[in-house]
Amino acid sequence: MYEHMIPLAEFDNELDAEIACGHLKSAEIDAIVLKDDAGGMFPSLQGTEGVHLLVPKDREEESRRILEENKGEAS
Repeated sequence: MYEHMIPLAEFDNELDAEIACGHLKSAEIDAIVLKDDAGGMFPSLQGTEGVHLLVPKDREEESRRILEENKGEAS
């Protein structure tokens, strides 16, 4: 499933990653938030392991531009 996906950005928490993902999805980019926090039982792992935003490899440049345009909205 993730073969064509590449990591675009890393966030300290799921909320910021989901906001960024929402910006990409509104531009019809198939973005995915990937995290390992033991199924939500240990959200503190998000800060140490990070929360990753993946996008299709062929949409990387466009995705970076969109995130740059929306920078600061997640903070």
